[in-house]
Amino acid sequence: MSESTATETVYSVLDRGAQELQNIYGMLYLEALSLMGENLRTGSVEQHLTAEATKKLNGWLTETNELSGVTAEEYRKAMQLAVLKGMREATQPNHAMTPDAVGLFIGFLTEKILSYDAAQSPQITDLACGSGNLLTAVMNQVSKPAIGTGVEADETLANLAYVNARLQGKQAEIVHDDSVKMQIDSEADIAVADLPLGYYPDAEAASGYELKAEDGLSFVHHLLIEKSIRSLKAGGFAIFLVPNQIFQADETGSLHSFVKNSSMIYAFLQLPDTMFKSKDLAKSILVVRKHQPGIQPPQQALLAELPSFSKEASLQDMTLRISAWFDEHLSS
Repeated sequence: MSESTATETVYSVLDRGAQELQNIYGMLYLEALSLMGENLRTGSVEQHLTAEATKKLNGWLTETNELSGVTAEEYRKAMQLAVLKGMREATQPNHAMTPDAVGLFIGFLTEKILSYDAAQSPQITDLACGSGNLLTAVMNQVSKPAIGTGVEADETLANLAYVNARLQGKQAEIVHDDSVKMQIDSEADIAVADLPLGYYPDAEAASGYELKAEDGLSFVHHLLIEKSIRSLKAGGFAIFLVPNQIFQADETGSLHSFVKNSSMIYAFLQLPDTMFKSKDLAKSILVVRKHQPGIQPPQQALLAELPSFSKEASLQDMTLRISAWFDEHLSS
C-alpha cells in the first residue's frame, strides 16, 4: 500500500475508536485517543467494555492487519492527524503542534549534527514534548539508534506522547512532570523544543534559575532554554523553535547573556512568514552549542531566512547551503 493509504487507514482506525471510547466514557477525544492508540499498539482492546463495543473496536483493529510494513513515520502522521482533530475540540494554550515541515527540518539539522558526533546511541531530549510529535519526528530522521526522553506537564499530552512513541517503536522515555521543577541527571547529545510561550506560574520554583525575572513571574520559554542547555553534555547542541524577536525585547538582556556565557550560537534560521497567521507570531529555529574546552565558536553565526516550504527548488538550494555550512563548522 502507498504511504498515504497506510496513514489514512491507521488514522481512520484511531479516529473511529477514539470517538467510540469518548462516547462510552464521556471523556475528551484526546484522552480517548491515547486509549485507542494503546489498543492499536497491542492489537487488542485493553478496556473492559460491553461485548458489543469490544466487537466493534476489534473489527476496526483488524483493518490494520491488512497493512504490512507500516513505518514509524506513517504511524506518527496518523497520530498527528488525530491529535490535531482533538486539539480543535478542546483548544488550550499549551495544546499546539509543531508544523510538520518544521519538525522535519529540525530532524534534518539533528541528523547533520549527529553525523559528526561520536555517540553511537545519541540521547535526544525534549523538555516540552507535548504529544511527542516533534521528538519522534526528529528520532525518525536520525540514522543512529537514538534514545529519546520527553517531559510534559500536561497529563493528557504526556499520555499521548507515551502511546505515540510506543506505537512507532521508539526507544523513548516519556515523563509526566514539570520540566522546570524536576531534576534531570542525564547529559543529552541533542535537546529539541518547540518552546511554549508565556509566564511560568511558580515564582519559587523559578528562583533557582539565572533567567528568573527580577520582579514578578518569569518567562517559561526562558527557563526552558536554560534547563535544556544545562541538560546537555559539553559540546552538545540545542535546537529551539523561538519567536523571531526573542533577543530584541526589553526583558531579554539576561537571556542573551546566559546564552553567550553557556553556549555558542551556531544558527538563527527565520521561518517563512506565510507559515503564521501574523508576523507577530512568526518563529525561527535557534541552534546553540554548549561550551566545551577546545571548541571554537563560528566567527559568524549562520543567519538565514528560509524560503517557503512549498517552493521545493528554493528550499533544496537553501538546505544544501545550510548543510555545507555545518559541514565546514563541525568538521574543524
